[in-house]
Amino acid sequence: MPDGKKIGLWQTIALAVGTMIGASIFSIFGLGARIAGSNLPLVFLISGIISLFIAYSYAMLGKRIISNAGPIEFILKGIGDNLITGSLSFLFWFSYVVSIALFAKGFAGYLLPLIHLPVNAVNTGLGELGVILIFTALGVLGSAAVGKAEAFIVMIKLGILGLFVVLGTSSIQTQQITPVLDAQGINSILNATAIFFLSYMGFGLVTNASENMKNPERNVPRAIYLSIFIVTLVYISVAAVAVGNLPLPELIKAQDNALAVAAKPFLGNLGYILVAIGALFSISSAINATLFGGANVAYALARDGELPRLFQRKVWFGSMEGLYLTAGLGLLFALMFNLNGIAAITSSIFMVIYLFVLAAHWRLRDQYGGNPIIIISGFIIISGVFMLLLHYQWQSNRSAFYGTLITIGASLIVELVYRNFSGRGFISREILKLEEEAETLKNKVFHTPPRNTEN
Repeated sequence: MPDGKKIGLWQTIALAVGTMIGASIFSIFGLGARIAGSNLPLVFLISGIISLFIAYSYAMLGKRIISNAGPIEFILKGIGDNLITGSLSFLFWFSYVVSIALFAKGFAGYLLPLIHLPVNAVNTGLGELGVILIFTALGVLGSAAVGKAEAFIVMIKLGILGLFVVLGTSSIQTQQITPVLDAQGINSILNATAIFFLSYMGFGLVTNASENMKNPERNVPRAIYLSIFIVTLVYISVAAVAVGNLPLPELIKAQDNALAVAAKPFLGNLGYILVAIGALFSISSAINATLFGGANVAYALARDGELPRLFQRKVWFGSMEGLYLTAGLGLLFALMFNLNGIAAITSSIFMVIYLFVLAAHWRLRDQYGGNPIIIISGFIIISGVFMLLLHYQWQSNRSAFYGTLITIGASLIVELVYRNFSGRGFISREILKLEEEAETLKNKVFHTPPRNTEN
């Protein structure tokens, strides 16, 4: 792809920031207030620190392994082509589907009250359908359009959140954000961290755009770390202002549009409208970035032999069908599950992927570099967070717990059936490059104009 059509560092950061901020500040902020209470700002800080352990492996591997398959390419190189790797590839792509459902549901939660429509199944479904269709259409226009739109939307929502923080800081009630560190408070921190680790998952999207980035060897690590830094500051600041200005019962009651309601005490109804508009922009950018990643992953995995060949047809990074199927299944999940269930299932899927990335990095550390202490620490910490998440699901949302197990089990079954019927396996990037070079040479040879033999 020519450099003019590739995305730069700040556009890549915008994609990651757009996904992360759309995931938590607007979509599941009310859920966080219910679980963590006054400890919510602290939860965002802890979650950001934990994310750095897995971000380290993504950065170290992503700057050397340039592939839109991202972590699946890392796992393939680390543990080889087998049933586990194949099932993880389906699971990874499916994580984008579930994330789109999460964002679409959050979008509808802010849109309907803003335009004074009753919140019911029909109106919610229409809102989810509309936003997914809009950004599916944008995706067809290509990477340049996606990157420019994302940078524009992210600037708007960061501006609105910045205004929210600046105007709301002076009226914070400090007792409402003072951490509670008794047994119940620590338990709430652990449970909320397991859920809100989802807040930082968007940094991984950087590696799913590496083939379409300028200078990925340099920009992949920079984009990953800068996006986490920016988002951590935003999360902590916004959480402190929201929890510090609005009593927790009111935040919890307004779960679907909690942040807009939190703006009312110091900005009035205008603040509610402003933040609700910011939420719509924010969640839109998350959908835009996630569709970008989902279609990219679908094409890359099909090209590498792990999804059906129909995903390889080139429209948007090679996948009209991948784009459409990602969007369609995302809408289906939005209609089937509630916000809490979708968030829990999404977190679980990403946790599994992260654990295998860390395992792959351990095996590849001599070849690609990496501090063994950081890798091992990351594996232990992510394993602990995953166990906390499963425990929380079991205690509070059994359908999400069973949904997680069914999703993981289904990926194994799908891969087993697909492999047996198709006979396809993963193809390494090195072999793919050789095949592409051979194809290019072949085209040049057979399309060379005949020599002029006339004297």
